Amino acid sequence: MGFRVDGILTATILPLLLTMILFLGPLVQLSLDCPWGFLDGLKVAFDPRFWTLCFTDMRWLRNQVIAPLTEELVFRACMLPMLVPCTSPGTAIFTCPLFFGIAHFHHVIEQLRFRQATVLSIFLSAAFQFSYTAVFGAYTAFLFIRTGHFLGPVLCHSFCNYIGFPAIFTALDHPQRSMIVLFYVLGVVLFFLLLYPMTDPSLYGDIPICYLLNKGSTDHHSLCL
Repeated sequence: MGFRVDGILTATILPLLLTMILFLGPLVQLSLDCPWGFLDGLKVAFDPRFWTLCFTDMRWLRNQVIAPLTEELVFRACMLPMLVPCTSPGTAIFTCPLFFGIAHFHHVIEQLRFRQATVLSIFLSAAFQFSYTAVFGAYTAFLFIRTGHFLGPVLCHSFCNYIGFPAIFTALDHPQRSMIVLFYVLGVVLFFLLLYPMTDPSLYGDIPICYLLNKGSTDHHSLCL
């Protein structure tokens, strides 16, 4: 599910753009703190040596390529088509991320093994990560069902892995705090305003997962139409 050519251009651009709008505040914050100018950034982005370094860095490959591909394949492309007929799109969107969040608990074992922090702080961090990944998983599940494409969630996953959790406290201490906070708020407001229009299934062609649904389901009308 999710592997098709129909609507692939919009599936590549719109979900990622929507996610970037949500992260408008962090992106502005990064741009203000970045020592490079815009043209310098473009030069780096189009420099083959930069991408060679990236693709030879195992951590970069794991975070930006392997993890997004494998996790979206398992938890969205494979799991959602099995959950939706048994429950409903709405229920599946909030059930699937629970498995996704639990899958990240392996970090607890790693941190305990190497004694990277106290037991309490490790478990508090794990609880926070579970909550964050579950919310993110619900979002990408929503994208998958609305667009019917695997590619959009993968790109959004890779982008979010790169940006990380918004540095809200750092933003509040920033010299240009007012402007950054404004963009944080603006990004969230625009995200919710554009969430349904930018994921309108009519932009992505026929949505295969919607054919698995009972035509009488109310969730079918709200998410697939």
